[in-house]
Amino acid sequence: MSSFDHNPIVAMQGIEKHFGPVIALNGVSFDVRPGECHCLLGDNGAGKSTFIKTMSGVHKPTRGEILFEGKRMDFASPRDAMEAGIATVYQDLAMIPLMSVTRNFWMGREPVRRVGPFNFIDFNHANDVTMEEMRKMGINLRSPDQAVGTLSGGERQTVAIARAVHFGAKVLILDEPTSALGVRQTANVLSTIDKVRKTGIGIVFITHNVRHAMAVGDRFTVLNRGKTLGTAQSGQITPEELQDLMAGGQEMVELEGSLCGTV
Repeated sequence: MSSFDHNPIVAMQGIEKHFGPVIALNGVSFDVRPGECHCLLGDNGAGKSTFIKTMSGVHKPTRGEILFEGKRMDFASPRDAMEAGIATVYQDLAMIPLMSVTRNFWMGREPVRRVGPFNFIDFNHANDVTMEEMRKMGINLRSPDQAVGTLSGGERQTVAIARAVHFGAKVLILDEPTSALGVRQTANVLSTIDKVRKTGIGIVFITHNVRHAMAVGDRFTVLNRGKTLGTAQSGQITPEELQDLMAGGQEMVELEGSLCGTV
């Protein structure tokens, strides 16, 4: 666990999200602290996507509250959440493959230099910053003009993470960042997560892969059918126990018990 402040950066308290008669989140409480990787695990349909969108300002909760640095927040949009310091790296990464790494890195926030009455994008500065930020994450680009589409999946994930860190993220939500990667690329992304955590940024690592979560997680919360089934610290729970919780292990035990009772 980190030596940073243990007060949560973001705390979701008793969050419910209803879509008409459908209850997608049913009393979820979750927080993330500076310098920690808090893993949220759940199978498909557990409510992970709704959780991400509620924390990042896409959805407004039906009930409950979100506290940011101790103050109640009412995000009207993802932009509000981003300006507060909550950045989300989605699975699709929101990148344009044929554009350079630099253009993808800055994406609408390009540095400008003024020449007389005109403003021009300062490509030299943008390129230098991009190369340096990627170097910090352990990736040495051939050139800042390299097309993002020529990078591996893990390297593209790292561009997206480096971009969020550079633009001031205090909390980084990572949506299944290792789900489509091979072993080596997964190891690179997990290493990047570890580097980012050590800078004091709080990381919410959404995954259904217990092994990947155990590799970098400080705390683990399991989401099942829109409810959290409790939170465990690293070292307090085995991979097998986590997997059982994700798969509704307790429900299976109760079902087996009731079936045995009827035999």
